Amino acid sequence: MKKYKRHIIIGSIIIAVLVFAFWWGGDAPSLRGWNIEPTPKATERVVIDDIYDHDESPTQTVEPTILPTSSPTAENSEKIQNKPTADKPMTAEEKIELAEEIAGEPYEEIYTPDLEYSENNGMNIDESTGTDEYKTEPVPEGKPVPVEPQDAVIENKELTCTLSVRCDTILDNMSWLDKEKWELVPSDGVIFKEQTVEFYDGESVFDLLQREMKNNKIHMEFENTPMYNSAYIEGIGNLYEFDCGELSGWMYKVNDWFPNYGCSRYRLKQGDKVEWVYTCNLGIDVGGYSATGGE
Repeated sequence: MKKYKRHIIIGSIIIAVLVFAFWWGGDAPSLRGWNIEPTPKATERVVIDDIYDHDESPTQTVEPTILPTSSPTAENSEKIQNKPTADKPMTAEEKIELAEEIAGEPYEEIYTPDLEYSENNGMNIDESTGTDEYKTEPVPEGKPVPVEPQDAVIENKELTCTLSVRCDTILDNMSWLDKEKWELVPSDGVIFKEQTVEFYDGESVFDLLQREMKNNKIHMEFENTPMYNSAYIEGIGNLYEFDCGELSGWMYKVNDWFPNYGCSRYRLKQGDKVEWVYTCNLGIDVGGYSATGGE
């Protein structure tokens, strides 16, 4: 009996050591990601594939890309070889520094936050933090302030806007992408071609994306993040954040502006141009660096 007890105790110690090594080594879920703020605990994660009828099989209506035949350029080969991944966690500051290094030139701020304008349009900015309760800084003058999903009023009035989903930046960084995902990248980088779509007055960018991806049987996964009071888009077309390096992920822009708040908080207006783009470099490669926390 004592012999078995000793075996049980030794086994328990080994398990404890492995758990500690996993956590300390940076593979713990809470240590992964590229948000400047700590990744908020999500109360719900949804995969659009899961909400189709069982007799439907969601597929992408895109052509597979031609696999790359050329090797990376000499000047970028070292950066590609040392690409950031979730297996090599980085601090927020290191990510911003690396993004600027890969870009090769400083990023210039295009839009300047306007405190007075934002407060006059309904944002409640905390003087001690410089943000609202959902960690959003003031928006630039002339840009829409966030509208909380719980306060949105959906009217029975149909409006139109344009929507597109692209991942063409991956084509310039195919060596960064896992080989098993090469076939998921369309040859032109377009997952959902720009087209006019309908929405109801009061709906958000998230409402629009979720409906159109479902209607067109394009995979999509998101999680609701209470800290930011918005859904966070993790993957579209089976292409996820971190698939093309730790600085990669999905971003959205409306009328050529990357909002500094979540897509659930952006209320659509007639004629808006909504674009979802995949960045491989913390937004620098698509012009949305400031929306990710860069300066």
